[in-house]
Amino acid sequence: MNILDLLDALEDELEAGNTMPFTGKALIDRDTCLDIIKDIRLNLPDEIRQAEWIKNEKQRILMDAQKQAELIVEEAEQHMRNLIEENEITQKAYQQSREIIENAQNAAKEIRLGARDYADGLLDEVESYIRNQLEMLVENRKQLKSMKK
Repeated sequence: MNILDLLDALEDELEAGNTMPFTGKALIDRDTCLDIIKDIRLNLPDEIRQAEWIKNEKQRILMDAQKQAELIVEEAEQHMRNLIEENEITQKAYQQSREIIENAQNAAKEIRLGARDYADGLLDEVESYIRNQLEMLVENRKQLKSMKK
């Protein structure tokens, strides 16, 4: 059964419920409705699950980028300490260590920005797909409702 069929079944179940006088509320078979909702969840497009994976992957990429940045900075600081110990080239060591730290920070920033842009692009594609699917779903429901009349 596809999602449209399941939604139709749920709609039919809700419409078939006995209405309570003066309240506008209906008595429905709760278990049947819950089973239909479970089936809808099982039949959701993979793109929705993929969007969740992309969100998690974005977090992982950002954390990896942060770890790499910290490692690069630590290596640069260790390198700077080693150069300071050598008396003859202390001034040169300071300059190089500053450049290394700056390069490491720039590299880390580029990695973070690249990861964010990549994840944002994927999320944009998934959002567009889901939006199109939703529009198609709404249009199909309109067509089905117009066929009932």
